[in-house]
Amino acid sequence: MYRILVVEDDEVIAKTIRQHLQSWNYEVFAVADFNSVMEEFARVKPHLVLMDIRLPFHNGFYWCTEIRKVSKLPIIFVSSMNDNMNLVMAINMGGDDFITKPFDLNVLTVKIQAMLRRTYEFAGESHMLEHQGVWLNLSDGTLTYEEQILELSKNERKILQTLLENPGAIVTRENLMMALWESDVYVDENTLSVNVNRLRRKLETIGLTDFILTRKGIGYQIKNGS
Repeated sequence: MYRILVVEDDEVIAKTIRQHLQSWNYEVFAVADFNSVMEEFARVKPHLVLMDIRLPFHNGFYWCTEIRKVSKLPIIFVSSMNDNMNLVMAINMGGDDFITKPFDLNVLTVKIQAMLRRTYEFAGESHMLEHQGVWLNLSDGTLTYEEQILELSKNERKILQTLLENPGAIVTRENLMMALWESDVYVDENTLSVNVNRLRRKLETIGLTDFILTRKGIGYQIKNGS
């Protein structure tokens, strides 16, 4: 089921969109705290974002730019600010489409369906994992932290993915080796250590020191807190 994040401060409009799209079997989440849109984005892990322009704290262009730093998912602007300047700005900031308020809910639904079909059914679904500002793109194996981007090898991505999917938990060496085995890459314990150490050195180049902790005799754990 596709997840849609609605960034709209008009509660009536947000509720109307949510109820309508839920009737089409979408999971719909509306942002409540407009000072923490990226936190909501990380929590929901949406497949598509509906973005208003005029919002509290920061406008939709700002949040679109922030999302584009970590994801290529489709963003559709929905706004009454439909003059040429705002239309151009919406696209230049990374938006994929623009719907003018007031809008027909059926038109909105058709545009969403087309955008999701083009993005995921034709191109393959994109997935993101986030932990304390660290974003891992599972589709292309890139890691983003404070606007810095790292390209990870297949093994490095799989190790980090396994750890990020278990935040706060110790992942045993056996489970990590199984994750790599499922990637059609067999490793023994020494090879696992080499891969983890190589990943650590990469993370340190962008300021992520001690992001992966060793639990002696057991396995590894993602650092929680500062």
